[in-house]
Amino acid sequence: MELAQRIDRIAESPTMAMAAEAERYKSRGVDVVDFSVGEPDFPTPEHIKRGAIHALEQNLTKYTAAGGIMPLRQAICDWHRAQLGTNYEAKECVVSVGGKHAIFNAVSVLVNSGDEVLIPSPCWVSFPDIVKYAGGKPVALQTLASENFALRASAVEAAITPRTRMVIVNSPSNPTGAVVPDEEFARILDVCQRRGVWLLSDECYSHFLYDGARPFSIGSVPVENKDKLIVIGSFSKTFAMTGWRLGYALAPELLVKAMIKLQSQSTSNPTSIAQYAGLEAMRGSMDTVAVMLAEYARRRARVMAGLRAIPGVVCSEPAGAFYAFPNVSGAARQGGAIPAAANEKGNAAGVAKGGVAQDLLERVHVAVVPGEAFGAPGHLRISYATSMDRIDEGLRRLAQFFSAAAAA
Repeated sequence: MELAQRIDRIAESPTMAMAAEAERYKSRGVDVVDFSVGEPDFPTPEHIKRGAIHALEQNLTKYTAAGGIMPLRQAICDWHRAQLGTNYEAKECVVSVGGKHAIFNAVSVLVNSGDEVLIPSPCWVSFPDIVKYAGGKPVALQTLASENFALRASAVEAAITPRTRMVIVNSPSNPTGAVVPDEEFARILDVCQRRGVWLLSDECYSHFLYDGARPFSIGSVPVENKDKLIVIGSFSKTFAMTGWRLGYALAPELLVKAMIKLQSQSTSNPTSIAQYAGLEAMRGSMDTVAVMLAEYARRRARVMAGLRAIPGVVCSEPAGAFYAFPNVSGAARQGGAIPAAANEKGNAAGVAKGGVAQDLLERVHVAVVPGEAFGAPGHLRISYATSMDRIDEGLRRLAQFFSAAAAA
């Protein structure tokens, strides 16, 4: 079968592939500790579910405007102003079928064939492929574990070329949990403005910050204009609404109109019922977010202690999100599982793609995502959005696996 060339530019999402592989084991009755999926294990808050039920009872199940119902667009702007100090109007907001959809649409309407898009590495698996699908060229900006994987404005400025169209920043970061300091983020925005480059800020983990840090949006920085700034948000993580598929973009009105045009010819409107649930999320209590964050903090402490107790494993402290990103090349190399060490820039010679992750699933039934998927061979991404019992069991199996490798 001959397919369009553009589909061959991308690969299946490695996180989804690993989740599917774990599910295959589970379907055979295998007890898998699943650290692969970045999904809150908390239920969607009751007031949000009631919003969806009310929409059903009121027969609010028809088409809506392609860019979302106006009350939700306004509520997103109001919520964003109250929570993150921004100042957007409803005409500068588009509601999408998840945050990933908003990113896909923004890249699709801005990036031309051959345009370069700078992406800090390690990075979320979908950023490079979305750029490739649009015909652009993803350019990795390597960050260092010794600097907690934080992106610096100087690195952005040094990497910009005449072909650079956009910079994508995800803070807090998937997969590393890295957080760009507020002042440094403002400097990155300044660089982008001076150089005429778009800045896309993926802020889906904005409310999951540790050690008393407060949520931050680059959209709150007072600048002369924000004509090349896109802020992406998602209901999935903050409100435990992953399956509802609801996200948004805040951007200049002309760009929002272009994104709505594309959306009108692809998905049309986000699901009406999900939009009314999202309206309750924006207008309701934020108490559940604090509960989730407190639990994630407990889990983070347990995961970090467990990983650091395994000889040869090195792991930076995640400042946000709910992922640990350990470098296991030292531990695996003791048993010959990884033939060459990964250096801080994520380069490793001879590392088979997904080798350690696949071995973990096959031998001790722990599902993780290999670092290669994020541009960092020798690492693993561990999601601690799961129960403490599962975390403890997973850490026990990880220690068993690497101890056996060292003894081999």
